[in-house]
Amino acid sequence: MPEPGGTNGTSWDPSSWRNKPAKQEVIYEDQSAVQQAVNQLNRLPPIVTPTEIIRLRKNLKDVAFGKAFLLQGGDCAELFAYCEQNSIEAKIKLLLQMSIVLIWGGNKPVVRVARMAGQYAKPRSSPMENYNGKQIPSFRGDILNGYDPDERQLDPQRLVSAYHHSAATLNYIRAAIGSGIADLHSPLDWDLGHVRDDSIKAKYQAIVQSIIDNLNFMRTIGAGSSVLETIDLFTSHEGLLLEYEQSLTRRLKHPPDRIELVPEDSSEHGWYNTSAHFLWIGDRTRQIDGAHVEYFRGIENPIGIKIGPTMQGEELVKLLDIVNPQREPGKVTLITRYGEDKIKGILGGHIESVQKSGHIVVWQCDPMHGNTRSTETGIKTRQFSSILSEVSSALEIHKEHGSFLGGVHLELTGEAVTECVGGSEGLTDDDLSLNYTTFCDPRLNEKQALELAFLVAGHYKDRRRY
Repeated sequence: MPEPGGTNGTSWDPSSWRNKPAKQEVIYEDQSAVQQAVNQLNRLPPIVTPTEIIRLRKNLKDVAFGKAFLLQGGDCAELFAYCEQNSIEAKIKLLLQMSIVLIWGGNKPVVRVARMAGQYAKPRSSPMENYNGKQIPSFRGDILNGYDPDERQLDPQRLVSAYHHSAATLNYIRAAIGSGIADLHSPLDWDLGHVRDDSIKAKYQAIVQSIIDNLNFMRTIGAGSSVLETIDLFTSHEGLLLEYEQSLTRRLKHPPDRIELVPEDSSEHGWYNTSAHFLWIGDRTRQIDGAHVEYFRGIENPIGIKIGPTMQGEELVKLLDIVNPQREPGKVTLITRYGEDKIKGILGGHIESVQKSGHIVVWQCDPMHGNTRSTETGIKTRQFSSILSEVSSALEIHKEHGSFLGGVHLELTGEAVTECVGGSEGLTDDDLSLNYTTFCDPRLNEKQALELAFLVAGHYKDRRRY
């Protein structure tokens, strides 16, 4: 029987979304195979725990009040093949390095959330695509079908494969962090050989030297030793495939410190999505009367909502009322994705609508999805200057409205790919073929991602001076 979940007072259970219309619907040919996969998932243990989920909720409450900064990043479409040591370590190190730069600039803790260990499903604008003159099903992520044109048929057993790859990825993340990969006593690779502009390089070198000097000083005096040796790294993905998310949603006992977040709720148990610490609703699936909003309104996890140019202020407030009726600060992260040419005409109105409503949210800028373009030869890319422009505009618009940008949401990789153009490396459209490996949207490479962190940190550093 449906039970009241921490929602808007109406009954809810993990399957109640099935009574609502669903965008990006998945229709399998063999329903018996789907049920077999779901039965397997129902028996498997949680990937993450309520204690970890509530710890992230508490951290995001700090972000909502400006006491911390949210760094979220990873692959656009995570592949099962990325579940290997070098790929996982490269992302951990990059997020760590970026967070150190942001801590230096903002003088506040950084909450690290990776688009890892579950980002296997991707929304598509069309279920079919043209390949060599014929129509074939679109690639919808490894959890549904394969990228190879011969593997485009939907395969329910991939649901179970997604679970095992997610669990293995998170297991190695925990092991690597526990073994000292995040120990700041160890030297980090701050190589700036990619920077071609001498003035920019000098500026970065000064920042790097300041960070290194501070770390060395703390090491010398033995201050905060345990803090320097380990970190929290939470996982996240778009909660697109509700069949999968429902199977990993469990009614579990609340950890003791949940009462600090929702003191008026005396229930002992709640519905936790145990596939990841943080999930978000995409801009294509955020319909107020839709299946995804219905599912998300009942889970205890902190959630994100992607907001594009078509979102109206009144609609945004209604959406917040549905998914966070108790108005818990930081329970919802609004991930804005407008594009550099639209943000100035939209973000201010959205901020004002939320402020008038009384909701206290985390404002996060996704400067990637609104700035995708195709080259003359049809290759998808993003201009680094456009990404930086949208982040810079977000920072200024929040300041003008008495708000603040709480974080950034980036598609990035720890590898030396050539998928986004620009930046101090000076990549052009002609360079894209050098190492273009994404199976979906273009990602910042490790140098571009670190450069963006430097620029955001510089903004906060400059603001503190005045």
